[in-house]
Amino acid sequence: MKLAVAGKGGAGKTTFSATAARLLARAGHPVLAIDADTNPNLHAALGISTEAVQRVPFPPTTLVARGFNGPALNEPIDDVLERHTITAADGVRLLRMGMPEHADEGCLCSAHAVVSALLNDLGQKVDTVTMLDMEASPEHLSRGTAREANTLLLVAEPYFRSLEAAKLQAKLAKETAIGRVVVLANKCRSDADFDGIAEFCANHDLDLLGKVPWGDEVLDADTASTPLLDFAPDSPVVHAIQSVCSTLVSSPPNFKQVP
Repeated sequence: MKLAVAGKGGAGKTTFSATAARLLARAGHPVLAIDADTNPNLHAALGISTEAVQRVPFPPTTLVARGFNGPALNEPIDDVLERHTITAADGVRLLRMGMPEHADEGCLCSAHAVVSALLNDLGQKVDTVTMLDMEASPEHLSRGTAREANTLLLVAEPYFRSLEAAKLQAKLAKETAIGRVVVLANKCRSDADFDGIAEFCANHDLDLLGKVPWGDEVLDADTASTPLLDFAPDSPVVHAIQSVCSTLVSSPPNFKQVP
């Protein structure tokens, strides 16, 4: 399964991605977490120090070969993962897309191409769960970076701008080969919050997968620079994410054909 996680900034994508990655690894799945944000911080949510992650180089753009079927790696996928990943708790392997090193250096098109090529070649590893933590922008969809994912999970908070961002990204995703687009209601303080997201999804033909409640422990864990799964392993938030993981694994989607 190749799962791309998207949504508006601050919706909770990285917390979900890190926690879900470790829970899936604990369940026995080989897990690769890809930080596809140009302001990467998935390592912190996984419990990896900045000093440690900086010792692992970003995948260079020279790894990508372009063909009729899109970008692909010109080196064996196992070799690439060996050189450019670092192992987090529970055996999760982390790879970072890349980030700007200087101002005015131009766009990061080539870094997006690397991620797309990785996802393409990861199709060979049918037992691996790939968790793609995307940035708060539809750019991954407009560039086709996430087109090789077979599930797009849109994290949405119970307010209009977050829901509108999810609707836009769902619209773009439906024009790709992504097999399934689902919405995760996050930070729900009450049943009314969840009902509001459910109503929005019903009105806009969006598949609502489940809900995660609001939890002060998420903020407390961040303040303590500790992964949520270590800070509050028995919290309602962690239990809700575990339920979402079980649903995703039990009903993996197939790729669809794009007209």
